[in-house]
Order: sequence, then structure tokens, then C-alpha cells
Amino acid sequence: MSDLSRWSPFERRSPFELMEPFRRFFESDAEKSMIRVEEEAKEGVLTVRAELPGIDPEKDVQISLANDQLHIRAERQEKSEQKDKESYRSEFRYGSFFRSVPLPRGVKGEDITATYKDGVLEVRAPIPQKDEETPQKKIHVSRG
Repeated sequence: MSDLSRWSPFERRSPFELMEPFRRFFESDAEKSMIRVEEEAKEGVLTVRAELPGIDPEKDVQISLANDQLHIRAERQEKSEQKDKESYRSEFRYGSFFRSVPLPRGVKGEDITATYKDGVLEVRAPIPQKDEETPQKKIHVSRG
């Protein structure tokens, strides 16, 4: 009989690598595609901060305004490689992420600014002053 060695998918892998497929299985689609944000209204400005690590803000992010909603859309592409003498492993991850945030009525797109630093997108929108309410006036109805 010849001495055959069997290949095992569990050889040379860390416990964390083995758990990765299970983690991805239990992660919901909504959870994977939702951008985490925090909102703060202070001194007449609404600030929305969004967690977007590992992206190029000039190529991978789109911000739009429609129907008093701020829409943030981002795409990420990651590639990891592991090389050693006897093996090669490569993994690609692609993903689209989105989030809509309600804005105060009357926010104008031209007033909104956005910056990106250290994996955080910050969008600032001036909050319009409330229009003064027109005082109620009673209108007399005459018989015609």
C-alpha cells in the first residue's frame, strides 16, 4: 500500500478563519448594507456622521437630496491575499451600502457640505429658520 497523505481544509487555518463563513451566514442583508450614522442638531446646523472606513470618498460615495431626505450611497471593494511557500489564498469582498436620513423641511442642496476624514463622512446641512406663522384672521361671510 502506498502512503497517501490526505488534504484537510482545516490544516493551517486559524480558528477565526474557520468561523468567518458562519459569521457571514448569520449577518442579515439589511445589516450588511446599512450605513451606521449619528445625527446632531446644534447651533442651527444638522450634522450627520456616517461610518465609511476603507473607501475613496471621491469615487465611492454619492450623496443626494430628494423629498426632504438625505441619501448616502457608497460602494466598497476589498481584496485580501495570503501567500506562503505551500499555499495561496485570495478573498474578494464587494458591497453597496446606503442610508436615508430625514432632513428638516426647506433644506437646500446647495447649502449642504460634506467632508471625509479617518473613515467618517460628515454631512452638514443648515437648518432653515421657521417661517413666522401668519396670524389667524377671521373672514366674514356675507349673504349673497
